[in-house]
Amino acid sequence: MSSAGVPAKTAFVMAGGGSFGAIQVGMLRSLARRGIVADLVVGSSVGALNGAYYASNPTPEGVGQLEAIWRGLRRSDVFPLSWKSLAGFLYRRDFLTTSDALRALVERHLSYRNLEDAAVPLHIVATDILSGDTVVLSSGPAVEAVIASVAIPAAFAPVRLNGLYLADGAISSNTPVKVAIARGARRLIVLPTGYACALDKPPVGAMASALHALTLLIARQLYIELAGLDDDISFFVLPPLCPLTGSPYDFSQTGALIDRAARSTDAWIEEGGLDRPGVLAHFETHRHAPRHSLRDLAPRH
Repeated sequence: MSSAGVPAKTAFVMAGGGSFGAIQVGMLRSLARRGIVADLVVGSSVGALNGAYYASNPTPEGVGQLEAIWRGLRRSDVFPLSWKSLAGFLYRRDFLTTSDALRALVERHLSYRNLEDAAVPLHIVATDILSGDTVVLSSGPAVEAVIASVAIPAAFAPVRLNGLYLADGAISSNTPVKVAIARGARRLIVLPTGYACALDKPPVGAMASALHALTLLIARQLYIELAGLDDDISFFVLPPLCPLTGSPYDFSQTGALIDRAARSTDAWIEEGGLDRPGVLAHFETHRHAPRHSLRDLAPRH
């Protein structure tokens, strides 16, 4: 509750993580089934994609539709690489592939045209690629905002919007945490994608390595900002999956990630996770060697 006796405004905060964005879908499934909803949503990178869909229909049915999209995703739906695109990158372009496939996916499934038309107030974080400044998009064309926020430098071209060249919100000077607070939230529910903490060697391939590094950056940035919040902000970090193997460039395990994240979040809530604000112990960066397959690993609480 706020000091005036009015319920504190709750924000769902979702950052990036490539294919690990499936983990956020499992978390949303658990929250929605318990009637836990957001007053506003702040998303960055793949969190902007998930946040935009959630904000259109923040119900178990709406999350189920988002889950169905994720379960049908293939890498080629997001990163349609070919020998032609690789040749273009080497000889002519400053980005690896176009965002046409991803744009078509968003256009096909997003039910509203402008951000201000979402059922839940939505704020998407992108980065001005020329200055590094944070750009928060709260109105205007929704598809363009989402594509801008997921435009990983070198992988995708920046998006020209409102006179700016916008790229992935994960490289912004502000995380979605700061944006949520600036928009009036005093209670944060953070849905982290986490990172592959159980690898025994670096990911294979340039894109896989870049996305792995990006997930490490996001996790550390979120931890630092949450640890430094004022006492009048209560926050709850849903437990990221741990141990976690795989790659945020691999879309073959999305179903397993969704189900595992839902079970993990269910257990955390049942154990009183939403009654204990400010707990960060399960969110500290760490590493350990993998011992089991992704499907066999139990969630860490």
